[in-house]
Amino acid sequence: MINFIYHFSNFQHYIHFSSLCIILGIVVEDCLLLLQNLLKYNNSNQNFFKEGSYIQRMKPWFEVGDDNSGWSAQKVTNLHLMLQLVRVLVSPINPPGATSSCQKSMFQCGLLQQLCIILMATGVPADILTETINTVSEVIRGSQVNQDYFASVNAPSNPPRPAIVVLLMSMVNERQPFVLRCAVLYCFQCFLYKNQKGQGEIVSTLLPSTIDATSLSAGQLLCGGLFSTDSLSNWCAAVALAHALLENSTQKEQLLRVQLATSIGNPPVSLLQQCTNILSQGDKINRRGSKVQTRVGLLMLLCTWLTNCPIAVTHFLHNADNVPFLTGQISENLGEEEQLVQGLCALLLGICIYYNDNSLENTTREKLKQLIEKRIGKENFTEKLGFITKHEYYSKAAQKPQPIFSSPDHMMFDHEFTKLIKELEVAITKAIYKSSEEDKKEEEVKKSLEQHDNIISHYKNVIREQDIQLEELKQSVAALQIKTEQNQTTISQQQAQIQQHKDQYNLLKVQLGKDSQHHNAHNSNAQMNGFQAEEVIRLKDEIEELRKQHESLRGELSEKDALIENLKQTQVDSQTAQQADVSEQAAGHKKELEALRSQLQVQSTEINRLQAERTELLQNIESKTSFTGSGDHIVSTSTNPELEEKVVTLLQEITVLKGELKTASEENSSLKQQLDTAKSTSAILQDEKVKLQQDVAESKKEQDDLLVLLADQDQKILELKKKLKELGHPVEDEDDDLESGDAGDEDYEDEVDDDDDDDDEAGREGDV
Repeated sequence: MINFIYHFSNFQHYIHFSSLCIILGIVVEDCLLLLQNLLKYNNSNQNFFKEGSYIQRMKPWFEVGDDNSGWSAQKVTNLHLMLQLVRVLVSPINPPGATSSCQKSMFQCGLLQQLCIILMATGVPADILTETINTVSEVIRGSQVNQDYFASVNAPSNPPRPAIVVLLMSMVNERQPFVLRCAVLYCFQCFLYKNQKGQGEIVSTLLPSTIDATSLSAGQLLCGGLFSTDSLSNWCAAVALAHALLENSTQKEQLLRVQLATSIGNPPVSLLQQCTNILSQGDKINRRGSKVQTRVGLLMLLCTWLTNCPIAVTHFLHNADNVPFLTGQISENLGEEEQLVQGLCALLLGICIYYNDNSLENTTREKLKQLIEKRIGKENFTEKLGFITKHEYYSKAAQKPQPIFSSPDHMMFDHEFTKLIKELEVAITKAIYKSSEEDKKEEEVKKSLEQHDNIISHYKNVIREQDIQLEELKQSVAALQIKTEQNQTTISQQQAQIQQHKDQYNLLKVQLGKDSQHHNAHNSNAQMNGFQAEEVIRLKDEIEELRKQHESLRGELSEKDALIENLKQTQVDSQTAQQADVSEQAAGHKKELEALRSQLQVQSTEINRLQAERTELLQNIESKTSFTGSGDHIVSTSTNPELEEKVVTLLQEITVLKGELKTASEENSSLKQQLDTAKSTSAILQDEKVKLQQDVAESKKEQDDLLVLLADQDQKILELKKKLKELGHPVEDEDDDLESGDAGDEDYEDEVDDDDDDDDEAGREGDV
C-alpha cells in the first residue's frame, strides 16, 4: 500500500476526464481496482490514505463537465469504480470515528458538492446515477454537517425544488427502475439517520399549519406513496416515514396531528386511523404487486410509531376495532407469507401492552394480556412473534443498512426495523408472562429510576454550570495577574521618572535662586509680581484638578456601592473546595494590591512634599518682593500703597486658595475612608475581582495625573528660564548649577537676611 501510494501523485494525471482517460482507460480501471482491494476492510490503509490528504485529490475525478456526449463504456466503468472507492472510505461497516473523519474531509474539500452536481445533472447514465445516489447516501449518513448541506441542495428546475423532493418523486414513481428506487430510499434513510433536525423538517411538511398547496412537499409525496395502488410505493413510503419517526418521540406525537381528507363530504381522519383502515381492508383493495408487501410496510410503520410513545398507543387503542382485528389476524391459520403478517400483528399488539399507560379502562395492560390468553394463548402468541426473526427476509435485511433485493417481491424488511424487533421481542415476551404484581413493581422501579435519573441530570447541569463559572473566574484571575504585573512594571518606570523630575526640580530651584541675586530691583519686582500671578493661576488649576479628582472618587465610590449591593443580591454559593482555591488566589492578589496602594501612598506623600517646597519658594519670593519694594529709592513713594494693595490682594487670594485646598484634601480623606469602609464589605470572590479591576484602573489614573502634573511643572520651569533670558539675565547650564549650588544658597540666605533688616527700617520710617 505504501509503495503504491508513493506513486499516487503520478497516478492523478491519468484520472482526469480528458482525452487521456479514453486512451489509458484500462490502466485507470486496473489502478482503481487495485486501490479498492488495498483499502477495503483494511483500517490501517484507510487511515494512511486519509492522513496523506489523498481524499482531497479525488475531487477532480468527478468533474465531468456539461458535455454529455462523451459517456463511453470505459468512462462509465471508471466512474463507477471511483464512486465505489469513495464508498469504501465511508462504509457503515467501518469504525465510526474513521467514517466520520472521512466524511468531514469530503465535505471540506468539496467532494460532496461535486457528487451532488452529478446527482442533479441531466443525461447521466442510470447506473452511474444510481451509484452516485448510493455514494452520496453514505457520505451524509450520520454526519450533521453533510446532512444539512444535502438538505440545502436544489435541483436545476423552474421553480427550483429541493433535491430530496426530486428524489422522492422518483421513489414513488412505479415507472422508475427498481434499483434506482431502492437507492433513493437508502439516500432518504441516510439523510434521516441520527438527524432529528431533518426528521422534524419532514414531519412538519405534513402538519396542517405548514402545508403549502402551491408546491409539492416531501410529506405530500410520502402520503401519496403510502396510499397508492402500487404495493412497492406503499412499502417504500411506509419505511421512509418510519425513519422520520425513529427514536424521536417528539415527532411521533406531532404526527398524531396529521389529518387526511379521504373523500368529499366526509370528515377528515387522522393518519394513524387511515393506516389501520387500509391495513384492515387490504384484501378488498386492488393493488399492483404483493398485497402482503403493503401490509408489512404499514405494520412496520405502526410498530415504529407506537414504540416508546404511550400517547400514540392510547390513540391506537381508542379505536375499538383495532384490537379485535389484531387478535383475529394472529389466531387464524394462514400460509407462509401470511405468517409474516401474523408475526408483525403480534409485535404490534405486544407494543400496545408493553408501552400501555393504562389510561383507557377497557384496554389496560392486564386486560389485553387476559384477552391474549383467552383468544390466542400465550404460547401461540410467542410462537407467532418468534416467526419474524426466523424468516429469511429478516436475515437478509439485518446484514446491511442498504436495501439490496433481487426483486420487488423480496422487499419485506428494513435494516433499522430488524434492530427494533431484536430489542422488543424479549421485552414483549417477558411482559406477556408477568403477573399484575410484577408489573406494578416494575412500574415503581421505573418511576424511581426516572426520578433518580432526573436528579442526576439536575446535579450534572449544576456541576456543569459551576465548572463554567469556575473556569471563567480562573481566567479572570489570570488576566488580573497579568494586569498586576504590567502595573508593577509601569509603577517602577514611573518611580524612576519621578526621581528624575525631582532631580531636575532641585537643579532648577538652585538655578532660580542664583539668578535672583543678580537681578536689578525694578525688573526683579516686575518679574516676581508676574511670577506670583502665575503661581496663583497654577494653584487655581491645581484646586480645580483636585475638585475633578474629588468628583471622580465620589463617582467611583457610588459605583462600588452599587456593585456591592448588586453582587450581594446575585450571590450564588459555590462548592467549598472551589471557593477555597479561588479565595487563596484572590488573597494573593489582594496583598499585591495593598503593595500597589502603599506605593501610590508614597508617591502621594512625595507630591505633597514637592508642593510644600513650592509654597516655601513662593513665600521667599514674596518676602523678597516686599524688601525690594520698600528699599528701592528709585521708585517714588506714591507707588508704595499700590504695591501694598496688590500684595495684600494676592496674599488674600493665596489664603483663600489654601483654604479651598485644605477643604478638598479633607474631602479626599473622607472619601478615602469611605472607600476603605466599602472595601471591607467586599468579601465575595466576584466582588474581589471587580475591586481589583477598579483599584488597578484608579492606580493607573493617579499615575497618569502625576505624569501630567510633572510635565506641567517641567513646562513652567522652562518658561521661567526663557523669561529670565529675555530679561537679560544669564542662565547657566545644569552642570554649573550643580557646582555653584551650595555657594548660591549661602549668598541667597545672606541677601534675604539683609532684605529683612532693610524691611524693618523701612517700616519704622513709614511709621514716622
